Amino acid sequence: MHLLDRRTIFVREHVGLLKLTGAYDLIDPQTQEKIGIAQEKISGWLQFLRLLVKKAMLPTRVEIAASEGKPPVLVLKRGFTFLRAKVEVLDGAGTKIGYLRAKLFTIGGGFHVFSADDQQFAEVKGDWKGWNFRLLDATGREMGIVTKKWAGFGKELFTNADQYMIEVKESGSSNALMLAAALAIDIVFKEQQG
Repeated sequence: MHLLDRRTIFVREHVGLLKLTGAYDLIDPQTQEKIGIAQEKISGWLQFLRLLVKKAMLPTRVEIAASEGKPPVLVLKRGFTFLRAKVEVLDGAGTKIGYLRAKLFTIGGGFHVFSADDQQFAEVKGDWKGWNFRLLDATGREMGIVTKKWAGFGKELFTNADQYMIEVKESGSSNALMLAAALAIDIVFKEQQG
């Protein structure tokens, strides 16, 4: 089964003491098999700049592939950000699928989801606790959810690695955007708090 056709994916951030780039394992929750990897790919000067400037304000590129060393099936790109982050979503060939634009004033965080031709067709809404997100279409119908899954109190106490589950209600074009949204939640919102 192709990575972007899956309806559930467990995302586990790699643990690191002084992480200048992020990496995430994508896991099949039923079999516990690793089915993909998402890795930040940024230049050395940007890595250095992360020591001085908030990471969430700097550009980043996240490549999602079936395994390390394989070509990406999905790419997320964010430029310099001051108020409202914009995360472009590209397919593996570099064609723009759409983009996510952060909401300006929101309690739980979230994005507006746009197609490649700049039409808003969905939104990602967060709850007030900050780690449950829903992808809703223009009519308010739920297309999928992203929820925080704790690995256990002891592990979370000693690491800052995020873990969450992506569940897509229907197979189709929303799978790529749900995976993009889940990673963008971590990159755009949660990294601002660290």
